[in-house]
Amino acid sequence: MPAAFSQHPAAFGILAVLAAGLIVAEAVATIRLARRGFDLRDTLLSLGVALGHVLVRPLDVAVFAAVFPVAAAAAPWQLPIERPATWIAGFLVTEFSYYWMHRASHRVRWLWASHSVHHSSTTFTLASALRLAWTGVLSGEWLFFVPAVLLGFPPTMVAALLAANLVYQFVLHTELSPRWGPLERVLNTPSHHRVHHAADGVYLDRNYGGVLIVFDRLFGTFAAERPDVPPTYGIAGVAPDRDPVSIAFGEWRRMAADLGRAGSWRAAAAILFGPPGG
Repeated sequence: MPAAFSQHPAAFGILAVLAAGLIVAEAVATIRLARRGFDLRDTLLSLGVALGHVLVRPLDVAVFAAVFPVAAAAAPWQLPIERPATWIAGFLVTEFSYYWMHRASHRVRWLWASHSVHHSSTTFTLASALRLAWTGVLSGEWLFFVPAVLLGFPPTMVAALLAANLVYQFVLHTELSPRWGPLERVLNTPSHHRVHHAADGVYLDRNYGGVLIVFDRLFGTFAAERPDVPPTYGIAGVAPDRDPVSIAFGEWRRMAADLGRAGSWRAAAAILFGPPGG
């Protein structure tokens, strides 16, 4: 779980410095190459959202500390963390869990209310990768990883694997990277992730994988980037919010407004748990 970073502030600090350096390098390269992508206002908004995410991170740590040890105690066995086979199996189970969490976050509006923050940028840059939700604990994204702990994988392992997943995905958020050749068959890549963030109809709700793209291929949610359809970023049908607080709570506000117009319990349930825009 990303909360692992909060438990190791030195590691978090090093990663923050590296991320800042890469963001600056990408911005300079984008300007020098006269490529689309860099927008100072959008970058500052992304950093503002990131700051808010860091401030609420202790809530994630608290949930992790309260729930995952209980799940571990309920597991019928404990897999040995020192064995490489446990890490390999844990990686695959965590990736599988991440795929379904991410897919549900696009198909269930209650989850989308948090995840939409990450898709709110109209550019696709390393800075936009830092647009992370302030309300993930409320949405319950962490519930998708409890089964991994119940299967006997140590909570610290699940936390570390999820942290590594986020670090890997950070470098995918760029338009400067070309395709990765044969690795495109197995790994999530910048090209695949550009598709995931695109608001164009041919790309919507595709490529949910974290490190791997194999589950998208298995479950029919894979789409390749097309040279004839340059990705357009942002949230389809929604005007961009212009300050970090509005970005963090915009979809919650829109969902609450729709609930106020619901004429029945069934309609309210469809708003909460049906697809966004459904």
